[in-house]
Amino acid sequence: MANAAGSDMKPGSFMSEKTAKIFVAGHRGLVGSAIVRKLEESGFTNLLLRTHSELDLTNQSDVESFFSTEKPVYVILAAAKVGGIHANNTYPADFIAVNLQIQTNVIHSAYTHGVKKLLFLGSSCIYPKFAPQPIPESALLTGPLEPTNEWYAIAKIAGIKMCQGYRIQHQWDAISGMPTNLYGPNDNFHPENSHVLPALMRRFHEAKDKKAGEVVVWGSGSPLREFLHVDDLADACVFLMDRYSGFEHVNVGSGVEVTIKELAELVKEVVGFEGKLVWDCSKPDGTPRKLMDSSKLASLGWTPKVSVKEGLRQTYEWYLENVVQKKQ
Repeated sequence: MANAAGSDMKPGSFMSEKTAKIFVAGHRGLVGSAIVRKLEESGFTNLLLRTHSELDLTNQSDVESFFSTEKPVYVILAAAKVGGIHANNTYPADFIAVNLQIQTNVIHSAYTHGVKKLLFLGSSCIYPKFAPQPIPESALLTGPLEPTNEWYAIAKIAGIKMCQGYRIQHQWDAISGMPTNLYGPNDNFHPENSHVLPALMRRFHEAKDKKAGEVVVWGSGSPLREFLHVDDLADACVFLMDRYSGFEHVNVGSGVEVTIKELAELVKEVVGFEGKLVWDCSKPDGTPRKLMDSSKLASLGWTPKVSVKEGLRQTYEWYLENVVQKKQ
């Protein structure tokens, strides 16, 4: 399939087009905001940004008219409805419908209005629950998904396939990147529905604030996880826009594994919590290991730059300035 018509095009000249109009969809989120920072740092001067109230990406005619009027040259699609296990279980219809609508509207309008290249961003949850570790791109659609977030995963898989379909049928340069677990500025630190890393950071901070003697964390701390700072993902996105025009989606990971225990110790140190860390082994651990095989991206010449410790330090600074101070 990878050799189908239009599957492998020569990469364009993205980095030399600093004044080209670039539409970053989802520019206020964790990923989109990092991509905007990276593009601005790289000297791009013509970014098209729209909030949800300015442009509802689930509304086909609004998206169509936006593309017709603004005519972006490049599109990075980082807009999505996201959430944890609880949200996915409670609102499965929203997770599949909203994401399919956003993707279909943006990808189709981008093609019909002459966008030169589009990058679609997914998630590592597209892979089967029991995929081999580290997970290669070829594991896609080889087994059943994790049931708790299959609604979101199915939408993201459809996005990859849509990009591939338009590439084959229309020889259009649409590519996909699949990031691993992300963290950094603009992450969600909500007490109930945040991911493991911001949840740990918030709990250690609040324990330090209250001078608590201990923090109890679920499980044994033994599962291995991979984390990528969102600024590294943004760097990889710019790299892919400039250098990659292949048929297959590309994994974007750090390649560095840490146990949940090591992660908790690092967060504890960065936050400066001096109490005890207690593991509640009666609670479930989740998947023992989840690591993406990012050797394809490495072979293209990209490597991550932000260490976990430095990334945690920056993220905690952002949390103090943007979450803690705003509450006060």
